[in-house]
Amino acid sequence: MVGAAAAADAVARAHRLPELRVGLHLDLVDGRPLLPEVEIPQLVRDHGEFDRNMARAGVRFFVSPSARRQLAMEIRAQFAAFRATGLPLDHVNAHKHMHLHPSVARLIIEIGRDFGMTAVRVPSEPVAVLRQAFPEERYRAPVYHPWSEVLRRRLQRAKLRTNDHIFGLAWSGGMVEERVLRLILHLPDGISEIYFHPATERTPSLMAAMPSYRHPEELAALLSPLVRRRVAESGIKLLSYSDL
Repeated sequence: MVGAAAAADAVARAHRLPELRVGLHLDLVDGRPLLPEVEIPQLVRDHGEFDRNMARAGVRFFVSPSARRQLAMEIRAQFAAFRATGLPLDHVNAHKHMHLHPSVARLIIEIGRDFGMTAVRVPSEPVAVLRQAFPEERYRAPVYHPWSEVLRRRLQRAKLRTNDHIFGLAWSGGMVEERVLRLILHLPDGISEIYFHPATERTPSLMAAMPSYRHPEELAALLSPLVRRRVAESGIKLLSYSDL
């Protein structure tokens, strides 16, 4: 999130970790935009922040040509801000999966070409795999699943790289060691992304934004020797979007 409060610190840390692959997490519905409010009045609401109501924002993107022009300006500004970091662009996605919106997806594809974008995350989680790994729990495909497949086809037509599967939607904020270990045994063939929200501690700002998330436990899962051993034993190859 190039416009977030700790972006500069995150960039500095990434530069100290040259093997870390970093993507652009476009933010269009939560937080503050990069551009001043006077340039994008149809994207913001109170206090100069993005409209938090995704449905309302989505309708505006559909019906308003001026809103789409402002949306394109903000997307371009965030791509430019990422380029200014000097970090290679590994992939692109959007906060709260807003790139599922057809207007947003089209703009990302068009603008991303100017900034060397080669890969985009598709938030498509196979419910059948979740049911195999966790038969004691009930899972349903999210209502936006059809839009995920529409996005995938659109990205493929644009010759952009994508993941085949993603895991972390059903357990957002709860990808702890036990779940990861069980999931590894049932990963399907192809490219799977497992995503986390790790942190060393539960700060007041994290608790306000994500009260139910288990950030330190997710960090522990990522650092777990047992998880690393299970990955190796399963013959799983670790890679990034840039490696596809």
